Amino acid sequence: MSGLKHSPFGKRLRAPHPDTDYDDEGPARNKPRVNPIFGVSNLSTPSLDSRSTDESAGPSSPELRPKDYNDRFVPSRDGGDIRTSYHLMDDGGPHTPSKTQRMIPTESDALRGLVKQSIASVQSYAGRFFAFLEQANTLFHTLLHTEVTPPKAREGSPERTNTGAATSGLPTTPSRKRLFTFNSPSGSNPATPTRRLDATTDEAYSLSPVRAESRRLLESPRRKLRNVCKTPYRVLDAPDLADDFYLNLVDWSSTNVLGVGLGSSVYLWTAHTAAVSKLCDLQAQNDTISSLSWAQKGTTLAIGTLSGRLHIYDAHELKIIRSYNQAHASRVGSLSWNAHVLSSGSRDRTIHHRDVREQNTRPFRRCSGHRQEVCGLKWSLDGGVQNAMLASGGNDNKVCIWDLRGSRRASTAAIAAAGADAAASTTDDMVNDQQPLYKFHEHTAAVKALAWDPHMSGILATGGGTQDKTIRFWNVPSGSMLNALDTGSQVCNLTWSLTSHELVSTHGFSSTTAQNQICIWKYPSLDMVASLSGHTHRVLYLAMSPDGETIVTGAGDETLRFWNAFSKKEGRESRKESKLDFGRQIR
Repeated sequence: MSGLKHSPFGKRLRAPHPDTDYDDEGPARNKPRVNPIFGVSNLSTPSLDSRSTDESAGPSSPELRPKDYNDRFVPSRDGGDIRTSYHLMDDGGPHTPSKTQRMIPTESDALRGLVKQSIASVQSYAGRFFAFLEQANTLFHTLLHTEVTPPKAREGSPERTNTGAATSGLPTTPSRKRLFTFNSPSGSNPATPTRRLDATTDEAYSLSPVRAESRRLLESPRRKLRNVCKTPYRVLDAPDLADDFYLNLVDWSSTNVLGVGLGSSVYLWTAHTAAVSKLCDLQAQNDTISSLSWAQKGTTLAIGTLSGRLHIYDAHELKIIRSYNQAHASRVGSLSWNAHVLSSGSRDRTIHHRDVREQNTRPFRRCSGHRQEVCGLKWSLDGGVQNAMLASGGNDNKVCIWDLRGSRRASTAAIAAAGADAAASTTDDMVNDQQPLYKFHEHTAAVKALAWDPHMSGILATGGGTQDKTIRFWNVPSGSMLNALDTGSQVCNLTWSLTSHELVSTHGFSSTTAQNQICIWKYPSLDMVASLSGHTHRVLYLAMSPDGETIVTGAGDETLRFWNAFSKKEGRESRKESKLDFGRQIR
């Protein structure tokens, strides 16, 4: 080491550096350090706490700061405006449409509607394509299984041999038997082959590369693919559409007019023209719409209110026909027509039946079978007006079936002739409470959803609320339950398809992630055909177009969505011709 100390290399290391400058506070930080051996500056790694103090850059030069690296990322919001980034309104709250225009078509712009239709068409074609691939994949696996592992013929049990003779090594005398034997084919002899090569259907003469079972599978007719578009083709804004499970505010007439109750008003939307008209406004009466229902034919619309009033309107003329100011003691939540008979269910736990042709405001029949509010009403019209039955669902978890064929009404002339006192007693006898034909107790929650099967007589579908989540099917003539389907979510509405044997259900609260859904079920297999989603609240309202192709759903998110759920029925005649019209048969 002493040699290195007194060597020229050591003296150069100990010599002072003339390039190093000193100021009053120590060595200058801005001067680069020069290695006296290699002559290279800035060999050392700069410290993380070092800051640039170069005064030549001026006071406006940015201060350089080192970057900190760790496992947490916090985005910086200094460079952007949150209102601009998320397109917030300037008025500080959500925009409410004008009260004058309560139903606003969102696709009024033709370009936007064209884009939505294009997207819906692409999604529809994509769904059909994937369904075709799934069907082809299933067919391929079936053919592969048939060709690779064909079914084997059942072999007979082996004959028992004499083990003692086989194990013994003693020679045996061969039996006298002919080596060549010619016998005619016989079915009694299992050793005789039954395959006839002279048959033209034998596989030996087949030109197909696959077996006969595979050919039958390939030549069998394919199941028609059922595809439902998962996006609505039209969306309408419906401000003040109530988010109440016990109300019925949407219905579609036979004249293709949709009626919607929004707050204290009723609006009509004509499907073929997309025109919106206001039918009535009960704000002056301080009342609110709670239910509405169209008659089976014509333009008559019945409207029920929260205060228990009942109004009959002519939607074509936009005028009122008749009013029942004291129809019920509480709100009228459900309505159903049977020709000229209007049935109304109320929170006062009663069902009233009125003939709208009569001037008398009192009902001709009253039914009291529920202990709580009547949530749903539906007449069955498959057996005609005279043989129709009424189904009612209540908040007491019960379903009642009513048969009014045994009821007889006294004539108005007889009541007038009997006098006031006799008329009152006769009327009280007429509207005396009637017992239901059947009462079903299987549901464990409120029953609002009711639907009669138009394809099979006497079949009724009912849906339970949040604590039940089940759709039940009943054979009403026998009073028995046919089947039950656990949907996993609150059943709000039910309706049957007019073109196929399928059932549509709308749902609300659910214990799973799938809620606010619109489901289509195949009956009687109860397989799900499609599940539609789009609403952000419970789908409380459901109606079907008169042609049976479109359904409209309403929810608490104040929107109405139109879905192409069903296709046209093939071979359906536009008009039924009578066989007694011999004039058309003459050529």
